[in-house]
Amino acid sequence: MPLPRGLARFNRVVTNRIASAGAGRLPGFGILVHRGRKSGRTYRTPLNVFRIKGGYVIALTYGPDTDWVRNVLAEGGCELETRGRTVRLVRPRLVHDESRGALPQPVRAFLGVLSVNDLLYLAEE
Repeated sequence: MPLPRGLARFNRVVTNRIASAGAGRLPGFGILVHRGRKSGRTYRTPLNVFRIKGGYVIALTYGPDTDWVRNVLAEGGCELETRGRTVRLVRPRLVHDESRGALPQPVRAFLGVLSVNDLLYLAEE
């Protein structure tokens, strides 16, 4: 079961503002830049991101129905600021994977405890 929505709201208001300061430069972190599907507004969401061959994967700790995931899917891509550079990501696809095989082992184990089994794969343009 993904993390509770109340925690997501707290993170959006408090934690994300703090995390944004370093998320675009630290390994394993990034800032996802995406456009609102209704508002057209640009959003910046700090996340844990994992490099894979040809792109990135993100564990959906709040599930696949969060606004940022729906925005990225509707737009067909986004930008990722990571390790001091900006990367255009395309062809987003949701995958339910109980093995979480694309993630590093310690992350797999931790997400298994939380029952996080949904991943978002994005290809580098």
